[in-house]
Amino acid sequence: MPFTANRSFKAKPRLVVTSKDIHYIANDGSKIIDGSSGLWCCNAGHNRDAIVDAIQKQAAELDYAPSFQFGHPKAFTLAARLAALAPGDLDHVFFANSGSEAVDTALKIALAYWNVQGKGSKSRLIGRERGYHGVGFGGTAVGGMVANRKLYGNLLAGVDHLRHTYNRDEQAFSRGEPEWGADLADDLERLVGLHDASTIAAVIVEPMAGSTGALPPPKGYLKRLREICDKHGILLIFDEVITGFGRLGASFAAERFGVVPDIMTFAKGVTSGTVPMGGCFVRRGIYEAFMQGGPAHAVELTHGYTYSAHPLACAAALATLDIYRDEGLFERARALEPVWADAIHALKGEPNVEDIRSIGLVGAIDLKPRDGAPGTRGYEALDRAFHEHGLMFRTAGDTIALSPPLIISESQIGEIADKLKAVIRAVA
Repeated sequence: MPFTANRSFKAKPRLVVTSKDIHYIANDGSKIIDGSSGLWCCNAGHNRDAIVDAIQKQAAELDYAPSFQFGHPKAFTLAARLAALAPGDLDHVFFANSGSEAVDTALKIALAYWNVQGKGSKSRLIGRERGYHGVGFGGTAVGGMVANRKLYGNLLAGVDHLRHTYNRDEQAFSRGEPEWGADLADDLERLVGLHDASTIAAVIVEPMAGSTGALPPPKGYLKRLREICDKHGILLIFDEVITGFGRLGASFAAERFGVVPDIMTFAKGVTSGTVPMGGCFVRRGIYEAFMQGGPAHAVELTHGYTYSAHPLACAAALATLDIYRDEGLFERARALEPVWADAIHALKGEPNVEDIRSIGLVGAIDLKPRDGAPGTRGYEALDRAFHEHGLMFRTAGDTIALSPPLIISESQIGEIADKLKAVIRAVA
């Protein structure tokens, strides 16, 4: 099982069998409130009728269409709908099937872009400590979570990492963007000095680091990173697999923070988790660079997947975008942000709570590790929450990570907070 303690799970399984709106039903019939949108992905909630209907209709109409040398209309309709949501001139889309594939696609496009520009020496990739960019070789290499990297050797050559942005002494119990830490973006200048900009293709960061335990960016950090990349001719990639589609109260975090990257990944919320889909946006100038020169019949970008722009995924995504628009879910998330923040920050002072962070409809609660056994308190919290308190959330070590569906009500926010309090006290 992926990212799972297999032995512990099989001794005491956590199984779900049905879902609707903001709840799962476990195999024993108990009702589980979804505090994590599945895996940060079911932003519109579970088993929404319009999405289910769209998938069923598409399966009966066009089950599959090859994406190499052929296409189908919904792929282009969806690309246009997505481009309309993206900020700036991020108006071309390449479809993949997951966040991991989206990241590896973005990295390959960045490397290929400099090659077609005649600057093949720009091949170095820069990630960030505590970053998560999926599980492909490229995404694991630029990622900065030690446990995800240590089993796999050197991965890719020519990769370096910025310092992470978290400092508990300066940022503890922050709501939204921490006031301290914008100057951490200047760490990129150090890496430019070490490697020279002529060797650096791209920098990739999550606007809000998610899987490491939800680390909002310091105020001004992303804008400063954009400035340094522009200064040295380095592409800036935002990994918005988690932060896209309303999670932070905007279409994308790039919109919320007022920074336009050169390439931007997406996945998860694009179909509200119903059918696997991912991809990346590129700015107009990057797309046009590939369209210059060479015969018209030649392939411009030698990259793709059998299931790129799969018809069922496109149908699911179009129906999902309709729900986001018609129900105003991105705006709803922004309006609920202070309610959500008040609820989880009220847990300050509970046993072993060392820090709480919130932004948009995201929250993280750091629990004090047990002496000599880091991660055990977090795991026990995860297990007890499911089996004893009817709550699902994610953990990263001893950090509880929260990201409920955007359809959550104020009373359900209060219910999650009450359940969290009981869980935290149970593992004290």
